[in-house]
Amino acid sequence: MPETTTAAHGASIELENLSKRYPGSALPAVDNVSMEIKAGETVVFVGPSGCGKSTTLKMINRLIEPTGGRIRIDGEDVTGIDPVKLRRKVGYAIQSAGLFPHMTVAQNIALVPRMTGWPKKRIRDRVEELLDLVGLDPGEFRGRYPRQLSGGQQQRVGVARALAADPPVLLMDEPFGAVDPITRDHLQDELIRLQHELHKTIVFVTHDFDEAIKLGDRIAVLRERSHIAQFDTPEAILTNPADDFVSGFVGAGAALKRLNLTRVRDVEMRDYPTVTVDTPLQQIFGFLRGSGTNEILLLDKRRRPYKWLRRGDLMRAKGSLARAGTLVHDTVTRDATLRDALEAVLTDNAGRVAVTGRRGEYIGVVDMETLMNSVHELLEADRLEAMEAQHELEEARAHQTHLEQEGPGGVTKA
Repeated sequence: MPETTTAAHGASIELENLSKRYPGSALPAVDNVSMEIKAGETVVFVGPSGCGKSTTLKMINRLIEPTGGRIRIDGEDVTGIDPVKLRRKVGYAIQSAGLFPHMTVAQNIALVPRMTGWPKKRIRDRVEELLDLVGLDPGEFRGRYPRQLSGGQQQRVGVARALAADPPVLLMDEPFGAVDPITRDHLQDELIRLQHELHKTIVFVTHDFDEAIKLGDRIAVLRERSHIAQFDTPEAILTNPADDFVSGFVGAGAALKRLNLTRVRDVEMRDYPTVTVDTPLQQIFGFLRGSGTNEILLLDKRRRPYKWLRRGDLMRAKGSLARAGTLVHDTVTRDATLRDALEAVLTDNAGRVAVTGRRGEYIGVVDMETLMNSVHELLEADRLEAMEAQHELEEARAHQTHLEQEGPGGVTKA
């Protein structure tokens, strides 16, 4: 009978007066930080370079030993336990993946399960499961070495390795900082999808506020020495920054930044007409004539978006699809934000972007009209919120003026 495992969901994390002081330094690197992170929550640390956010993260799994304070994971004080055992219970993913170059992908992922004494079959099954989970074909990738992977593929393997022993907590230190913007967007989407399935507790460090908005259930905006300037939801920070320091991170265009809070799956997708590369050319002509549209989407044999085909393209194709149409350069997933979709649409003169599923398969299309409607809704919501806040302020001022005019004992002053 095959062995069954129960997936570990997230664990709560409590930081209590956590500090780090390095010898010879006049000021602590991290000074008296207290914070509660709920089980299954994604919390993002964002702040300027050198503010102590990575140091705070590394103290959670004691890669850096605290000078003072307490760390509790699911109520257990982990400050005094064996740090090696602790790290086996806490997944850790870093920038540039940090894979061992002399090990295959499978060996890299299997590292912690092997160290904790898992049986070989369980390890092998886990490697297959995780490669599939992060969107890499096990048959194609398990035997490769890191140098044979792209940057995005290495990061996926890095996340798989961090999840290998099914830890309740996942720490991520700028994991997507070294890849190109398009790959970074897709990796962010992948992490969001994984979190929907796994419900881990994720603590994520970034210097990119847009990334923080996209990924975080809550964001901790940190000043120097990891002092917390504001710890709240992305919506609350965007609409009501605590002070000028936080406003500096939000920057201009808060309404547009709020497009990072809405996912493609939350808006209506168009069901675009599609054909596959196996469809005969005459049938495609007939399809175009019958559909009443001037354009169709050509899918490859795995139903992934391949080319946009217009009538004029087919007329010039002379019986072949090889030279016809425009290659699909960019797609978005259902977990992409509306900001991702807007950027993709703006780079495409035709004003639309294809939406894909977990394995790149076609799902639908989001167009400029849908996105602009969403922008207008957000702007209107911001306008109404500002009017309401102004009205409350005016009422408070009127009330204060009334009290001042009444004077002591409720007697109106002459």
